[in-house]
Amino acid sequence: DDNIVNQKLGLRLLQKAGYHADAVANGKEVIEVMEQMDYDIILMDINMPEMDGLEATEKIRNACSEHIRKDIPIIAMTANAMQGDRELCLEAGMDDYLTKPIQVDEMLAALEALIAKR
Repeated sequence: DDNIVNQKLGLRLLQKAGYHADAVANGKEVIEVMEQMDYDIILMDINMPEMDGLEATEKIRNACSEHIRKDIPIIAMTANAMQGDRELCLEAGMDDYLTKPIQVDEMLAALEALIAKR
């Protein structure tokens, strides 16, 4: 998420739920940190500067990308709630889709469901 307030709130909510999380401001940074660290899951905003969440997801899922775990679960977190937005995210390679404002119980349920699949 490129909004610092949303980042801090999200990190605090995840921490209170027992998760460790990092935040970055755009899709380019997502790719950069994934090349350095191994994460269990990504909560990906769609509308970000430099590289949006859809493009970042497509790069992660690209069979030619190096040093990136292509099968990492990705959950879209977006204010885009129009008809077809969910399908757009899933077609880009995301595993789930949550609309903002995020409901904490829905976010935690989505995390748990994807973690249980692993």
